[in-house]
Parts: sequence; C-alpha cells; structure tokens
Amino acid sequence: MSTITVLLAEDHLIVLEGLKALLSYENDIEVVGEANDGHAAVKLASKLQPDVVVMDIAMPLLNGLEATRQIHQLVPKTKVIILSAHDDDAYVTQALEFGASGYLLKQISGNILPKAIREVYHGTSCFSQTVYKRLTHHRNKSRAEGHPNPSLAAPGLSSRETEVLQLIAEGSTNKESAATMGISIKTVEKHRHKVMEKLNIHNTAGLTRHAIECGIIESSVQRTTKR
Repeated sequence: MSTITVLLAEDHLIVLEGLKALLSYENDIEVVGEANDGHAAVKLASKLQPDVVVMDIAMPLLNGLEATRQIHQLVPKTKVIILSAHDDDAYVTQALEFGASGYLLKQISGNILPKAIREVYHGTSCFSQTVYKRLTHHRNKSRAEGHPNPSLAAPGLSSRETEVLQLIAEGSTNKESAATMGISIKTVEKHRHKVMEKLNIHNTAGLTRHAIECGIIESSVQRTTKR
C-alpha cells in the first residue's frame, strides 16, 4: 500500500494539531509538513510536493484560495482540498476555478477527511454533502437564468496584485510586503499603484473594504500597523 503524503495549511494551532492527530491513525497517510499562512503553504508545497494539501481559506499573508491557485500552477500534480468554515457558493466556485479538488466544511465528522484525501489522491473530487447540493443547485439555476458563477477574485487583478491587495488590507507596509513576497519595495509600489488604478480606489481604507467584500480577507484578519 502506497503512502499518501499530506501538507496541512491551517493558521489555528489547535485545529492544526487536531488534524495532525486525526490523520496519525491512518496507516496510509503521512503528514509531511505544516503551514500557518498561505505563503508558507505555497513554499512548502513547492519544496515537498505532497500528494495532497488540506487548505484553510482564511489565512494571513496569502489567503487559501490564492495559495491554491499558486500551488496548482507550481505543482499541478498536488491535489488541494479546501477545509473551511465558509460554505458560500462563491467560495466553492472560486476554489474550483483555482484548481481545488475538493471542498469540505469544518463541521464534518472526523472519519470523512481521511476518505476525502484518498479520493482526491485517486483522482476523484470530494465535497461536503451540503456544499455539493448547494453548488449543484446554484449552477443549474445560473445556467437557466444565464448568469455567470459568482467570483471572489478582485476583477482584473493578477495573482501578484491580489497578494499585494491582501497584504495592504492586513495592514502591511510596503517594506513588510516586500519582505513577505521576496521582491523589492519598488516592485511592491508598482503593484500597489496598479491595484489602485485597476480598482479605481486610491486609499488604504477603500482597498481594505474591497478586499473584505471580495472575500480575500475576513474583517477580523486585519491588523493595525504603524505607518
């Protein structure tokens, strides 16, 4: 029996420890890495190339949806399962568009996650039952009415610009953003200018509101930073 390698991406330590303990009982599943923010998840996924990543959405520095998109681009063989408290149709739709293979709610019972990991490893998608029903209903209704699926992505922004938007909304200075993203301050400033230009929003408060409205961050994630 082959061992399925798993990376856990979760910023709440008690949840992370619980997931790790849960999976430790599975003989065919091995947790090979842990990440508590989106950037760390992308870096570890690129380095370790696990079979499956179990990803939370609301994480600092880089949200789980954007992290999923980057992992899908960098390590396409790695499958991503979103494990979140959010059951909004828009979150599910965005996750699938960005390459996730499954979407589970944190209200699931403990025996479901190992089964889901095995399913996506073998090429099958997996969803919590309520998510699947709502997603199917929403898609059928959208097709019937001719409406596009909802999207949480900021319209017209590149992956890098979305990262900058999240960091701005979380209160990071240009210097802090540059350090987090591994790029120069000047490059961050250029991305910031592009974000403001594309969204036609020219102040931090407005960008923060937009990030919250798009679901890029939760209002509780924002922190205060001296400028």
